[in-house]
Amino acid sequence: MSLVIGLTGGIGSGKTTVANLFADTYGIDIVDADIVAREVVEPNTFGLNAIIEKCGKEILLEDGTLNRAKLRDAIFSQPELKAWLNNLLHPLIREKMQQDINQSQSPYCLLVVPLMVENNLQTMTNRLLVVDVDEQVQIERTQQRDNVSVEQIKNILASQASRDQRLDAADDVITNNGDNKALVSQVEQLHLQYLKMSQDQ
Repeated sequence: MSLVIGLTGGIGSGKTTVANLFADTYGIDIVDADIVAREVVEPNTFGLNAIIEKCGKEILLEDGTLNRAKLRDAIFSQPELKAWLNNLLHPLIREKMQQDINQSQSPYCLLVVPLMVENNLQTMTNRLLVVDVDEQVQIERTQQRDNVSVEQIKNILASQASRDQRLDAADDVITNNGDNKALVSQVEQLHLQYLKMSQDQ
């Protein structure tokens, strides 16, 4: 099994940009929690069948896939449904992430989880890499990307681990305030470090 590097950061920190640099430049395998979360509720999966049993077939779109907007609305109005869903999906997501990690062929792999620290998923990793940015940069980037209000972004920031909490948990930190050259250089340095660690383990 590969050395597992956890990759996390707050909203708008540039996690995807950093992950893509590792993947595209160095051929590193990426296990992305957001993608895994979609895979465990694809048609004919245990996850989706359980949701259909709980919520009825009206939770599906015409093509048989999960109607995420409808599920979000249902969760919003029924807190107990959210708890049920978390109890169903979190173990499935964790199990699938572990399977994907076990199948990794690169010298090390990245496990990308936005809420890594909040859900204590760094227990699945050998090291934790945090992409860190100034809060103002987070707000500006997220506004541009998602076209949402500052107030909405601040609410999301408040619901996530604080910058200090993430940095306290970090083994390695990438600063991503917008200097692409510096970003590429930081990724290169860490890649060499992780390669050496993977050879030593």
